Amino acid sequence: MIPIALTRRTYHGLAFAAVGFTLWLSGGCALYQYGPSSLYRSDIKTVHVPIVRNRTFRHDLGVRLTEAVVREIELRTPYKVTGDPNADSSLLIEFNAESKGVLTETASDDPRALDMSVSVQANWMSRQGELLMQNTVVPNSGTLIAFGQTARFVPEAGQSVDTAVQDAIEKLASRIVSQMEFRW
Repeated sequence: MIPIALTRRTYHGLAFAAVGFTLWLSGGCALYQYGPSSLYRSDIKTVHVPIVRNRTFRHDLGVRLTEAVVREIELRTPYKVTGDPNADSSLLIEFNAESKGVLTETASDDPRALDMSVSVQANWMSRQGELLMQNTVVPNSGTLIAFGQTARFVPEAGQSVDTAVQDAIEKLASRIVSQMEFRW
């Protein structure tokens, strides 16, 4: 009779410990945000993205980058892009430069492989004027963050400068939206 009572007492003790451990574990994780929504600021719901200002000779770069950035924000973040300048935040981007450089040439000096480079500056600010995007390499280095992207193309293979620019723009948009993630 005594061995049965010890077994029941042990069973109840283990059950009580398991329930206590489960409650302790769930209580510790209840306030922690997990999942992709924890990567972004909870106080920002809307983002205004005006047309990217363009200081280059290619007149369509600003519009193409604006479309790519809006697509990335809608796809990857919980933010809603709006045309209202009074949104919770504004993402201002400016194209600074674009260039094309020859990497390799044929024997007759025709370009075989080229690099297309684009560079922009971006600034993400709240409605109150708070900087929301910070330079991860040099914190507190100013209000604008510089981004650069290159794309390689080979004219002999049928690739054009426009396909290289579009590739660079899409990668640039992805990098800009990645900088919108909340810093731990």
